[in-house]
Amino acid sequence: MLDIRRRQFITLLGGAVAAWPLAARAQQAAMPMIGFLDPRSPEALADRLRGFRQGVKEIGYVEGENVAIVYRFAENQDDRLPELAADLVRRQVAVIAAGGPSATFAAKAATTTIPTVFLVGDDPVRLGLVTSLSRPGGNMTGFNLFNSELAAKRLELLRELVPRAARVAMLSNPADANTETQLMEVGAAARAMGLKIQVFNANSSTEIDAAFETMGRERYDAVFVGTTPFLNGRRIQLVQLAAFHRLPATYALRDCAEAGGLMSYGSNIVDAFRQVGIYAGRILKGAKPADLPVVRRRSSSSSSTRRPPACWRRPLASRRLPTVAAVPCADVGSACANGQSAAPVKPARAHYLLSSLASVRRALWPRHGHLGLLRWRAATLHPHAESHG
Repeated sequence: MLDIRRRQFITLLGGAVAAWPLAARAQQAAMPMIGFLDPRSPEALADRLRGFRQGVKEIGYVEGENVAIVYRFAENQDDRLPELAADLVRRQVAVIAAGGPSATFAAKAATTTIPTVFLVGDDPVRLGLVTSLSRPGGNMTGFNLFNSELAAKRLELLRELVPRAARVAMLSNPADANTETQLMEVGAAARAMGLKIQVFNANSSTEIDAAFETMGRERYDAVFVGTTPFLNGRRIQLVQLAAFHRLPATYALRDCAEAGGLMSYGSNIVDAFRQVGIYAGRILKGAKPADLPVVRRRSSSSSSTRRPPACWRRPLASRRLPTVAAVPCADVGSACANGQSAAPVKPARAHYLLSSLASVRRALWPRHGHLGLLRWRAATLHPHAESHG
């Protein structure tokens, strides 16, 4: 009798132990899933991913605890994006976060029902992603950075930094949907300033090497690096090549200046990914993408993490730095939700980021001499400017 009871106890215990993994898998399956789709590699997105997770967390979701995030990276092979997007659809994720236009178009082609939050640098209406900014309609909404529209301002700042520049090389990625807008903006600004622009296209790391080799051999005065997910992900290569060929270069993202590049001017990309995470979390909470306005991020301030010594900060002639309208995301979203155009708040002094005195010496001295070093100034920092960088 005792042996029978012991066997029954062992049988029940074994059944309970076997049920534990099933229960754990059921609990995991019950978690809502966010699909993260991006054309780059995870190594190139480390800071962006932290920003994205922070945004999701602000809505009350913590990865691995009450939400699962399924990552799909194309490793700079855009032709893989349709397959990766289709895989997220098969996994029945609750929402897709798409970084860049190529990932956004892949998600758009893969599903018309799963909510998608995008991050693009060109007008989403012009790209055909939404019907309007205030009422997107359909299953897509997201954020529009102003980096394409700021291209002309970047060229102007580069001209002030290198006043003798006459020939400027522009590095672009023709596969990106934002490139056309950037080319138009830069071309118009160059004509107004009397600059000659030569476009160099690059779709791979090898083509970037070849482009810089030609720029250095033909002795261009400066380089304007376009803003695309592919080029953003190659920032270390770009900075090193610009330094090697002694070419003053301007970038849209502060990552490049922090990596040793000369100058950056553009939007805060990490905070933009945080906002994408917030929208993804709101959709998990029940919000409909058709009712979430597309946010256009107008703020273009940046701050320097390594200010050069005061003796090297000199005014660029008598001109003041330009001003831009700094519009908080909440203000833009609120205005768009009411069907109104976003009114700019008090203009803020625009800042551009110079990484270090050593970078300035390397880039300017060989071709512009002592005057070239003196005719630039670092950003005039406000006490809270760091929060905008």
